[in-house]
Amino acid sequence: MNFFEAILFGLVQALTEYFPVSSSAHIRIVGGLLGQDPGAAFTAIIQFGTELAVLLYFRHDIARILTHWFRCLAGKDGSSWRERMGSKDHDAALGWYIILGTLPIVVAGLLFQKIIETKLRNLWITVVVLIVFGLLLDYFDRHGRQNKEIRQMSARDALLFGIGQMLALIPGVSRSGGTMTFGRALGYTRESATRVSFLMAIPAVFGAGILETVKSLKNINADAAFPGWGATICATVVSFLLGYIVIIAFLKIVSRFSYRGFVIYRIGLAVFVAIMLMVGALPAVGGVAAS
Repeated sequence: MNFFEAILFGLVQALTEYFPVSSSAHIRIVGGLLGQDPGAAFTAIIQFGTELAVLLYFRHDIARILTHWFRCLAGKDGSSWRERMGSKDHDAALGWYIILGTLPIVVAGLLFQKIIETKLRNLWITVVVLIVFGLLLDYFDRHGRQNKEIRQMSARDALLFGIGQMLALIPGVSRSGGTMTFGRALGYTRESATRVSFLMAIPAVFGAGILETVKSLKNINADAAFPGWGATICATVVSFLLGYIVIIAFLKIVSRFSYRGFVIYRIGLAVFVAIMLMVGALPAVGGVAAS
């Protein structure tokens, strides 16, 4: 991978990570068009950039949640287990809910890692998933009670948000799309579902990035798909710089408009990829198209 391609991957990551359109699917598609699949390790590591942008943008929220969480955990607001779990402090409780919502993707990622890195990286699967989850997002975005705020979150809701995030292990679901779909289905406002999606992604994405970095350091000479650290770092820096700008834009978009535009884009992308697969311009698996 040359540095032009690395910059392109960084741009794609930043422009698609926060939108409910699946950044991993776009990385996989762009890799196919360029004649190479950069692999799951590269995909996980460059997400460091976009998550660092999330940390920077939400730094005050994160600092407040951590401060209240540690305060309750230490028994400053009461020594009973309920008080330590944040029964009297919303921000402390939110900290526990983020942890709870992270568990599904951690467990599934560890149990099904080989399947995720091999069988699920098939673009025909991505095509189907882009359409199905796009339609689900559109349905729940337009129907049902949708007036719940983050302060009304429960342990049950946090776990369901986490299941939505877990489904993003399948390329095409979209981590933000999964959590936002479940959030709207649970009755949360669009803004609340989006903010929960951002906050819940931090431990999950950083955890995956750290794990893949350690694995890459151990097997760097044996990993044929890994494009190298120079290209990976370049893509990560680009995704961070552009990612911060995209966060600002996305939060403004969801405060004024529905998710319908993203749904239309998902379906259009699925149709485009299906056509490219059928004519042999994109490989369903791997990085070399049929000749």
